[in-house]
Amino acid sequence: MTDIVDIQDLSVTFATDSGPVRAVDGVSLSVQPGEVLAVVGESGSGKTVTAKTILGLLPETAHVRGAVVLRGRDDAEGADVAAMSASQLRRMRGRDAAMVFQEPSTALNPVFTVGWQIIEGLQAHGSYTKAEAREKAIDVLRRVGIPDPEVRIDHYPHQFSGGQKQRIVIAQALILDPGVIVADEPTTALDVTVQAEILDLLRRCRDEFGASIVLITHNMGVVADLADRVAVMYQGKLVEQAPVKELFAAPREPYTQQLLAAVPRIGEGLARAEVRAARRPEGWADQAPVVSAKDLRIVYPGRFRQPDFVAVDGVSFDIRPGEVLGLVGESGSGKTTIGRAMAGLTKVSGGSFEVLGVEMNGAKEKAIRPIRHRIGFVFQDPATSFNPLLTIAQCVAEPLVVHGRAGSPEDARARVDELLEAVQLPASFGDRFPHELSGGQRQRASLARALALDPELLIADEPTSALDVSVQARVLDLFDELHRELGFAALFISHDLAVVDMLADRIGVLHKGRLVEEGTGSEVLGAPKDPYTQRLLASLPVPDPVAQAARRAEWEELSA
Repeated sequence: MTDIVDIQDLSVTFATDSGPVRAVDGVSLSVQPGEVLAVVGESGSGKTVTAKTILGLLPETAHVRGAVVLRGRDDAEGADVAAMSASQLRRMRGRDAAMVFQEPSTALNPVFTVGWQIIEGLQAHGSYTKAEAREKAIDVLRRVGIPDPEVRIDHYPHQFSGGQKQRIVIAQALILDPGVIVADEPTTALDVTVQAEILDLLRRCRDEFGASIVLITHNMGVVADLADRVAVMYQGKLVEQAPVKELFAAPREPYTQQLLAAVPRIGEGLARAEVRAARRPEGWADQAPVVSAKDLRIVYPGRFRQPDFVAVDGVSFDIRPGEVLGLVGESGSGKTTIGRAMAGLTKVSGGSFEVLGVEMNGAKEKAIRPIRHRIGFVFQDPATSFNPLLTIAQCVAEPLVVHGRAGSPEDARARVDELLEAVQLPASFGDRFPHELSGGQRQRASLARALALDPELLIADEPTSALDVSVQARVLDLFDELHRELGFAALFISHDLAVVDMLADRIGVLHKGRLVEEGTGSEVLGAPKDPYTQRLLASLPVPDPVAQAARRAEWEELSA
């Protein structure tokens, strides 16, 4: 077959204030028609930079050497993207190759309807009447699974869920029927059930639209589910390339072996849970709970004549001293709402919710303030939870200053350095600003800030959702080690069942505000009783192409 993309000895160097940085070093790759090529590796390995060269999307500071030959549907010879002029690139983008960006919320313009943004591509590359363009946009929205496309075409991005926005971005890419689609982390931070639907959609892009796909991801389960061939990158170099079954069955390179070993798998948490149980003192089960919820109800009042929204409906659970409760479920199931209510950030509407001896239902700020220093909170996105104008040391010192443990960030520096060392960051990182740290380093700094006041209760909201598997493994091991040393109770919120299985003593499954199942990892994940838990488990891709094919069949049956 003639390759639709042929990358030959590609090197990309960025000019920076501190000197040139080699992001990609001598990479050679090819993509065949109708093939899904997965490019994997940790952050900074050069995956996205390599993929962006296919569409000529690198900034002016990039110096490109080598060839990136792209063959359009009506161009048998192909052309070198690296040598194209600006007008040639404009003609190629969308028509021969299209991009699905990592974050649909930032890829879509909030002030235009989704229909306008899809039609924009048609108008840029062809002459269509308004009626023809609208009909094509409605058709592609229908084909990517947007309900009522005749109505939703006139809606704005904020009126869609995260999974629907991802479908709209894919519709934008498909509207001109390109030969190759570059999908950059298309399922990052999506729920497992939504992720399974997006993977089905990408599979249909290949089978029904005939598009080749270059898939950039750090999720090895997604690779096992969708890819035909895998390319592994490390520090800008291509270290291994093989068909997907061969790579998972017998990885040759040490880095690939390490990458696959870092992937959490359901069932691995049983040994950890037994070790944690053996360390507990006698009479532990009879101790008073740190957190106790009975028929907890949280309602968000409706606005503009809209009805009230019941976020949490009759949930009951306990967290004892030193215990980790994992909460899993889809977006909108009430996980984060419970975490915020536990920290006193969201009001409780009904039932009883006792946290560290304080009844949160009806509690005033005056009653909550004395226990705030006993609660730590690790937010989902450390990039937005840190003040970008403060250094990491100032951000970590903030709780110490606010609660009177230190007079200023400078006075707290010794304690801050201790905390940074505890989360395996050099003390010198305290002088850096948040944007100068990688995602995993920011998440570790966020954990340091949450532990600054030696809390009795830690609330971790999706702390590893957007991290590479190798970085995620380090953060999870760090969490487990700190929990062992400090003995805090914890609520661990996640949509990744394998991650929760590794860390949690008990797991609660939330669905539409209700707790549908609760128990140990072996009970909930080993023998799920509720149909929703079964569906959630079946939708989780596993890092094994053979096992994943069987799970996909099970998922399709349960979905039907």
